[in-house]
Amino acid sequence: MVTPPIYLDNHATTRVDPRVVEAMLPYFSTTYGNPASVSHRFGWDAAAAVDRAREQVATLIGAESKEVVFTSGATEANNLAIKGALAHLKRKGNHLVTAATEHRAVLDPMKRLAREGWDLTVVACDEHGMVSAEAVEAALTDRTILVSVMAANNEVGTLNPISAIGQLCHARGVLFHTDATQAVGKVPLDVRQDAIDLLSLSAHKLYGPKGIGALYVRRRDPLVRLTPLLDGGGHERGLRSGTIAVPLVVGLGEAADLARRERPEESARLRGLRERLHAGLAARVEAIVLNGHPTLRLPGNLNLSFAYVDGEALMMAMRDVAVSSGSACTSANPEPSHVLTAMGRDEDMARASLRFGLGRFTTAEEIDYAVDAVADAVARLRTHSAAWTTRDRVEI
Repeated sequence: MVTPPIYLDNHATTRVDPRVVEAMLPYFSTTYGNPASVSHRFGWDAAAAVDRAREQVATLIGAESKEVVFTSGATEANNLAIKGALAHLKRKGNHLVTAATEHRAVLDPMKRLAREGWDLTVVACDEHGMVSAEAVEAALTDRTILVSVMAANNEVGTLNPISAIGQLCHARGVLFHTDATQAVGKVPLDVRQDAIDLLSLSAHKLYGPKGIGALYVRRRDPLVRLTPLLDGGGHERGLRSGTIAVPLVVGLGEAADLARRERPEESARLRGLRERLHAGLAARVEAIVLNGHPTLRLPGNLNLSFAYVDGEALMMAMRDVAVSSGSACTSANPEPSHVLTAMGRDEDMARASLRFGLGRFTTAEEIDYAVDAVADAVARLRTHSAAWTTRDRVEI
């Protein structure tokens, strides 16, 4: 029995896993010391918890614990990676490379740097939203010092060939950063094998708490140095000053450990539910288009355009199903998705899109409920659409 509303917006944020909540609770009430307090047990116990969480995050991505820097989330991690690296390397070059499909937490810092005089190249994607290593290579110059390409797209779920891009960057002596916020814990990632120098992640996309994230900073082959954005105590080995939020750090660590242990089975289950959703909608609704790569995508992502329907109106017509029309961070933006337009979708089809984000707590019954709700809402909206009733009967 399904009790609405149901939540299918797990790319925007995830419910905190009860096991994560349980791990965090003692650090609000009994083990509440400041990990920087080195003269008593309260501080020692807090520091031990932070060290354990750092190791859990590092193990998930194939890093060493000393390479993990805790931040307030992926946005701060992206800014620290990009601006911190450039501040340290500005004597070596002035050219940056990123992709048109990046999250605003990468695109906006890059555009700010371009306004400040940095040379920026924004690489195009293919029709599936994928950024090729060949396109990145063509953008490199002898003044390039940093490339930033996301591991998995937050809107259409497409996986980028980050290992090939990382190997290319290493061969050219260029730092490679990836915003892996959507990919960590969902698909295999290994910073050594994938030649990643800087990697950003966030707990709340991983069934952990909001307000905590991490940045991986490579310490060998090559040693990556960053100029900190925050000063005020030298915490996190001088890269991120500020008292560490121990309960949140513990939550991130536990979420990372759960993802490491459960990812293969969870990904397979979500892939099956995603295909159930897609097949159900395809059987009930005419003229829908899949956005993103058909196979090389996040297991829980389904992004569809419904021709002759406005995505915002469709969401309003099915309030019992929580989905989105794109990134949660740009939901107030009246413009169509920059990701879909970069992929070549026209404005009407870009505005007609919905993103379904399946997660750990999604059930088959909820998928079937969503199929009915979406199909009914599309049918209602299309009966009031002159464009639909007078359309040419051609395949979309």
